[in-house]
Amino acid sequence: QVTGHLDDCTCDVETIDAFNNYKLFPRLNELLESDYFRYYKVNLKKPCPFWNDNSHCGIRDCAVKPCPSDEVPDGIRSGSYKYSEEANNLAEECEEAKRLGAVDGSLSKETQQAVLQWTQHDDSSDSFCEADDIYSPDAEYVDLLLNPERYTGYKGPDAWKIWNSIYEENCFKPQNVKRPLASGRGDDGGHTFYKWLKGVCVEKRAFYKLISGLHASINIHLSARYLLQDTWSEKKWGPNITEFQQRFDEVITRGEGPRRLKNLYFLYLIELRALSKVLPFFERPGFQLYTGNKSHDADMKNLLLEILHLAKSFPLHFDENSFFAGNKKEAAKLKEEFRLHFKNISKIMDCVGCFKCRLWGKLQTQGLGTALKILFSENLIEKIPESGPSYGFQLTRQEIVALFNAFGRISTSVRELENFRNILRNMR
Repeated sequence: QVTGHLDDCTCDVETIDAFNNYKLFPRLNELLESDYFRYYKVNLKKPCPFWNDNSHCGIRDCAVKPCPSDEVPDGIRSGSYKYSEEANNLAEECEEAKRLGAVDGSLSKETQQAVLQWTQHDDSSDSFCEADDIYSPDAEYVDLLLNPERYTGYKGPDAWKIWNSIYEENCFKPQNVKRPLASGRGDDGGHTFYKWLKGVCVEKRAFYKLISGLHASINIHLSARYLLQDTWSEKKWGPNITEFQQRFDEVITRGEGPRRLKNLYFLYLIELRALSKVLPFFERPGFQLYTGNKSHDADMKNLLLEILHLAKSFPLHFDENSFFAGNKKEAAKLKEEFRLHFKNISKIMDCVGCFKCRLWGKLQTQGLGTALKILFSENLIEKIPESGPSYGFQLTRQEIVALFNAFGRISTSVRELENFRNILRNMR
């Protein structure tokens, strides 16, 4: 039922569907399976900075499968981390979390050398995200292909608290305006909320829509890769229609579901726009997707440029010139608020109790933060010379990996929506 025009843009759902599902998605998938893009360095052990994290053991001690230290170069991981005795003695809950959410951190021998060289490229600080210190002994490389984003059993009050904190404290929203379907409150069908949203400036409205779109995207992945069967002989993951409907069906969500999905499309447009803008940075001959395999690296750079040119060719781009376009002083203040709110959300990801959810939450917020950084650095990107330093605009390998994988998740969500539509059509 989600069709037609999107608010605050000149685009429509059908144009995005056709462009994404048949042109961009297949190429992007191929890129994300390459060595450069599948390894992401992340610190999953950072404490939650906002509240005492009482998430249960399973998620803290068991859900990560660290690499044996002899598999990884000294420079990447300190070999000191061992399971604590306490962790070994924990009960069934632990086993359950391990089974559902284990993060597989293994790295193949060939990639180790390349990984060491990547770290030399990562030298600039990120402005929209609280980036992990990748030199911390707790930061580890994770193979994203071995740790797909899917349903892990992480839900209930802990998960609700994370999203509530994001919406209530970081979306410029006054306390007296309740967001639709917020748990345990008298709901007026979102009337007060949407009246408020309509009344705020385009930037604050966009901020809310980006977060809502990210939330929708994550919920689509969890519904599309749900644990359908779990027996000793096999685990089967696939689409769970009931779960999808509970989150997005117009009747069940009292009109909220379709709005969430439109926000997903809005997020798609913002990140697509960033990809089209950042082309000059990647086009320079000096830029390499360096993994050590020369011919493969050259092929991947060609594929990357093909994807960016394709992004640029999209006919109905979001016009970010409407952002921060008013009074210079006011605009600068608003932009700074925008940046700090987003930075806060990236910190909240360290409060997520499930390791796999934390991994993907951190990656997707860093990806969106990188997209915003690109959109707000247009003048710097235009000045990038063909060779030599890039005049104030720099992306680290971490940001590049996050940018494309985060967009890959949104692109996958748009593709999965088509799949859910077909399933529902056939059920009628």
